[in-house]
Amino acid sequence: MLEEVVSGLSVPELMERLNISTGRIQNVINLLSLESPAPVVKQGTKWLLTNTNLSEEFWQRAQRLTELRRSERDQMQEYVSLSSGHMEFLTRALDGETNEASTAALPLLPTTVDPQLVHKAIEFLRGTSLPIEPRKQWPAGGMPTYGLKGKIRPEHLAEPGKALCMWGDAGWGRLVREGKYVDRRFSDELVKACAALVRAWSPQPAPAWVTCIPSLRHSHLVPDFARRLSSELGLPFQNAIVKTQPRPEQKTMANSTQQARNIDGSLALIAQPLLAGPVLLVDDMVDSRWTMTVAAWLLRTNGAGEVWPLALAITGNV
Repeated sequence: MLEEVVSGLSVPELMERLNISTGRIQNVINLLSLESPAPVVKQGTKWLLTNTNLSEEFWQRAQRLTELRRSERDQMQEYVSLSSGHMEFLTRALDGETNEASTAALPLLPTTVDPQLVHKAIEFLRGTSLPIEPRKQWPAGGMPTYGLKGKIRPEHLAEPGKALCMWGDAGWGRLVREGKYVDRRFSDELVKACAALVRAWSPQPAPAWVTCIPSLRHSHLVPDFARRLSSELGLPFQNAIVKTQPRPEQKTMANSTQQARNIDGSLALIAQPLLAGPVLLVDDMVDSRWTMTVAAWLLRTNGAGEVWPLALAITGNV
């Protein structure tokens, strides 16, 4: 990549070109810069390629480290699968003498869980919600299709939002997963849970109508849920946003810039005029927050009031 740009590239510019996480890009750059002589050097904010080729020793060292990490992974998997002898395993792994190891006379850990405790834990998880913080700046390099860059204007920002659960958690996560991939319809129980969340949240100014994020893969899933939620809340629903073209799923994008560019130009308004007042913007999953950010910008620039994001689940990458 660097050989294509004589003037060099910054880490944000590399993120635009590579579908690799920011951490991995930075780690590779740091590793290469520590070689002597180094194949890359930094000038200002940009990294430039030098005439130095990596030695055979570098690749041998990389191979040894890769094999070591795989061996450590295999050891962890073996440890997790043990039914007994955990202390002996750890002692051997740390090059200790197993015949010198002693274990306290403790009772075995239980292999079952009190159903009442499980129920209480699930009830606790179902009584919580997670924040969705609004993005306040467009990515490095902007959004070329929309012609956006720099800070997002305050009047175009999404408001702080809420998610019902973490994807796959023991509270509502199971129902969300089953609704999306098994039943292909989110349950009435999730509708009531989200309605209760909105009432307890009580965002101000209060939403006057409901809309949702579209999908080409599951075209009816979120609109059906949003319509039922709007009915439960006693608010009108307007199908205001359309997905104009298929794009890869956000979870396949490895860094924030790639996620933003994956959304750039893929959403448009189909409803004019929009219903008046603040709006509850509904989606099933929140991953990078760029979809919510662009949808809020579209709504606000076309006359909508405050945009309150609401999602069933956060994937953990937010």
